[in-house]
Amino acid sequence: MQEETVGSSSEGAVLARILRSLAGTSTAEVGPGDDAAVIAAPDGRIVATTDTLVHGPDFRLAWSSGYDLGFKAAAVNLADVAAMGARPTALLVALAMPDSTPIAFVEAIASGLRTACERLAPDCAVEGGDLTASDTLTIAVTALGSLDGRDPVLRSGARVGDVVCVCGELGAAGRGLALLFDRFRDVDGAPVPVDAADLSDAEQHDLAAQLRPSPPVRTGGEAASAGATAMMDVSDGLVLDATRMALASGVTLALDPLDADALTGGEDHALLATFPPDLRPLPEGFRRIGLVIERGEHPVLVGGRAHDGRGGWDPYQDWDAGRG
Repeated sequence: MQEETVGSSSEGAVLARILRSLAGTSTAEVGPGDDAAVIAAPDGRIVATTDTLVHGPDFRLAWSSGYDLGFKAAAVNLADVAAMGARPTALLVALAMPDSTPIAFVEAIASGLRTACERLAPDCAVEGGDLTASDTLTIAVTALGSLDGRDPVLRSGARVGDVVCVCGELGAAGRGLALLFDRFRDVDGAPVPVDAADLSDAEQHDLAAQLRPSPPVRTGGEAASAGATAMMDVSDGLVLDATRMALASGVTLALDPLDADALTGGEDHALLATFPPDLRPLPEGFRRIGLVIERGEHPVLVGGRAHDGRGGWDPYQDWDAGRG
C-alpha cells in the first residue's frame, strides 16, 4: 500500500490530522481552527521569541524522527521564554514541507510538540500555525509567554558581587552531536540512521540531549521570583553565552574550572543566571559556577584565566554547514 504523503493530500486534510494529534491541549481563549488564536495576557505584557529548524544546518532526517523534531522545536523555544523569567503560554508552528513528506511523519512532529509542552511547560500548547510546501523541511516556532506580574530578567543585569549559577546539564548535547558525526556517517560523509544497539547508556543519554533536549523551563519563573539579576538560555555553549551576558552587563564573569565539554558544548539549553551574593538558598536546581567581578580585559575567565572563546554552536559552521 502506497504511503500517504503531504503531496498526495490537501492542506485541509493534513491540518485535520495535525489538529487530531493536538486535540484537547489548547488553553487559549480561541485556539487552533480559526484565523488567529486569542491568548490571554494576564498582566498586559507578552514575552515572544521565535526559532527555526531547517533540514541541513539544524538537523538531519537520517538522525531525527518526526517526534524528535517536534519535541526539540518546542523545547528550544520554551527555554528562551523561561530565560526571561516568564511562563510559556502558547506556541505557533509553521511547517514548510516537501510533497514527499509522509503524513504520519507530520503527525509525529505534532506528537513531539504536544509531549514537550506537557512535560516542560504544562500551561503551554500549540495554538496555531501555518502549512506550506518547500523543497527543504523547515519548522518555525514562535513561543509566547507571560511574566505573571514579574519584571523580565535580562542578560544585561549582572552586577559585581553576584554569583554565577547554572540550572541544567552542560556538555551532553555537544557530545551527542560529536557522536553523530563520528559514528553515523558513511564513507562519503552522508548521515546514516542511528543504531541504538551500538551505543552505551552514556552515549544514548548524550544523543537524547542533542535530539530531544529537556531544558529546565519551570525554573525560569522561580529564578525570577527569587531575585535573579540576569539570565539567559545556554544554547550556543557556556563560554560563548557567558561572554554575551558579560558584554551586555559590562562585567566579567569569572567561572570555576569546568570540563571542556561543559564550556563549549552547544545546544544544552540550560539556564545561566546571576543572583545576589546573599541569596540563600539558591532556587532549586541551580548550582554556583562562578562570580561576577569588575570588567577586566576579558569578559570571561575560567579558573582565573582568559578563555579563547573557541567552541560553541554556530549553525553556519556546524553540521558541516550542510544544507537540506
